Amino acid sequence: MNKFLRLGALWMAACSLGACATVTRGTNAAWEVSSNPPGAAVTTTNGMQCAATPCSLKMSRKSEFVATITKPGYKPATVQVTHKVGTGGGAAMAGNVLVGGLIGGGLDLATGAMNDLTPNPVTVTLEKLDATVVAAAK
Repeated sequence: MNKFLRLGALWMAACSLGACATVTRGTNAAWEVSSNPPGAAVTTTNGMQCAATPCSLKMSRKSEFVATITKPGYKPATVQVTHKVGTGGGAAMAGNVLVGGLIGGGLDLATGAMNDLTPNPVTVTLEKLDATVVAAAK
């Protein structure tokens, strides 16, 4: 009888791990940003940057940051990025609950694996600076 209990516990552990968002989705996601016109620099308050749009940055799924998009001759633009439970993450979390994977569910909550960054992708239209502002800057 003890052997059957161990096999049952092993089966439950394997099922809960398979439904875990941390395993199926990972703890990082690609955050994509593009601009019109392209070629703008992107910096974020969590220390990430890219030299020219369009670009993609690997971010933690539980990140919250402000991105600043800049290009000479254009006004800077900022975007507030946060996270929310994504469709895929919610499905994986539901799998944890249905199979009884409390450990997997707790791990998903701790790592943020069930989250998606929002907004993602981001497209920003930059506004040209006034000719007088550009002349004064030179």
